[in-house]
Amino acid sequence: MSKKNDAETLPRQVPIAWEALEDAFENNAPEVHSYLHLDTGEVIRIVDGVADPQMHQRVMRDSSYLRVDPVSSREQYRWMERFIATVDEPEFRDKLVRAIDGKGAFRRFKDVLMSYPVDRERWFAFRSDRLRSCMEAWLTAHGIEAVERRKWEVPTAEDVAPQVEREQERRKGRKSRAVIADAQRGRLRELADDLPARELDAAVAFLEFLRERKHIPRPRAKTPEPPEASESSEDGADDGAPEGADAPSESAAEES
Repeated sequence: MSKKNDAETLPRQVPIAWEALEDAFENNAPEVHSYLHLDTGEVIRIVDGVADPQMHQRVMRDSSYLRVDPVSSREQYRWMERFIATVDEPEFRDKLVRAIDGKGAFRRFKDVLMSYPVDRERWFAFRSDRLRSCMEAWLTAHGIEAVERRKWEVPTAEDVAPQVEREQERRKGRKSRAVIADAQRGRLRELADDLPARELDAAVAFLEFLRERKHIPRPRAKTPEPPEASESSEDGADDGAPEGADAPSESAAEES
């Protein structure tokens, strides 16, 4: 019984697609719905008015999918406030404070950062760290353990070299056959030039016969029929006498 309980409490291992999950956590638009596939770790996004509503209903009922709870706008606003507190330059800090005041704060905040590439990268790292903390807490709350995803390895040149060589040999063989055919056609032209005029009709007729022969279906071989039984053998079969035995005479029949 204890083993069963331990199995039920063990976290489910899922190969999380972190970048896709990060995008899902950041996008809190009301018309966007994101789901984590618990087997593959992939994240799908369904947008109201774009996706098929029936498909959305199927995903919602599928136990293989878990709906992602994005970070609220209020929490992401706090992240901007905390980042501004790390800025040392007074003028730049004042610009950011004014940018997040009122409606459109997120857009204005990003517009100000465009002129400060170093701090812009700092903001990306700061926000990514906060998102990662939120994602890890969310996974833990749902009993999910993130595991490493399978890496797709690119084959080396040594791995594909034999295949390339075989392909080159195959193409070389095709080229050789084409070269031989061109040479033979050239030889035919030379022979035609050397033929006497009285032989040209025969040569043309023979070549046309060869050209048309490939369109003529070949007759199928007939299966041999079993030989018919002779009348004598049929009669013998009717009489029941074995082959090679003489039929009894009438006199012998009378004597018996």
